[in-house]
Amino acid sequence: MSYHESGALSADEPLCRYEGSERWYRGPERALDVPYVACVGGDETFGRFVARPFPSVLADKLDTPCINLGSLFCGVDGLTLDAGLQDLMNNATACVLQLPGLLGQTNPFYRVHTRRNDRVLAATADLHALYPEVDFAEIHFVRHLILRLAEFQDARFEMVADTLRRGWLTALSDFLTRVKPPVVLLWLDMAHSPDAQHLSLPEPVRVTASMVEELARLCAGKVEMQVRPSGESDDLEDMLFGTMQQPMAEYMIGPATHRAIAERLLPAIRDLD
Repeated sequence: MSYHESGALSADEPLCRYEGSERWYRGPERALDVPYVACVGGDETFGRFVARPFPSVLADKLDTPCINLGSLFCGVDGLTLDAGLQDLMNNATACVLQLPGLLGQTNPFYRVHTRRNDRVLAATADLHALYPEVDFAEIHFVRHLILRLAEFQDARFEMVADTLRRGWLTALSDFLTRVKPPVVLLWLDMAHSPDAQHLSLPEPVRVTASMVEELARLCAGKVEMQVRPSGESDDLEDMLFGTMQQPMAEYMIGPATHRAIAERLLPAIRDLD
């Protein structure tokens, strides 16, 4: 199923591909024969339902092309296993890397789709042996899988969680050692207001500040921000989506947050000079 078929995009979110990479990125396609900053990440970098994501705002402020290499459903595997994406980063003068969550990675307990890292392809024999009481046949998304396992809250779940944490650090550390230009890490920590129960997204396994610090040692800069989904702010009314897409849009960050991200990234990138 394509992104268009899945209803993930609005008409104002064109897609493009760059030679060598298997992923679809936020369009329109930009020229790569001039110096540019590569902005790499997932849904937030892509800018779902937003006319001008933070790479576009940042480009105006820097007066330098900022290539939006954000792609939908991109997790650890989407970032680290695409050789073409690494080439796009290595040809840039600098990179912004939005850190992915922990779940979108193939590991000893489950395999994820190569492009849609939010989808579980299969639970492994190790996971079946660890949780013989769980029927994995009807579980198709990583969040659903982890929430199901978290219901037990025992030593088995901590074994899975620790495997995800270690896999995340190992994969991203190795990836960063292969990126030649200076990298600014971008950690968008999604916060939720206590009164926004309808948008509560349980995160039984989260990226921690100590994990980010460990990766930051390999980078030239770091920007950390707590952000809120548009459904908890006035941003929703400024977003672009169809009637059936509103539930998805409520979980995305809105245009005001994108502008705030660009403002925070601006000095970090200028300090690289």
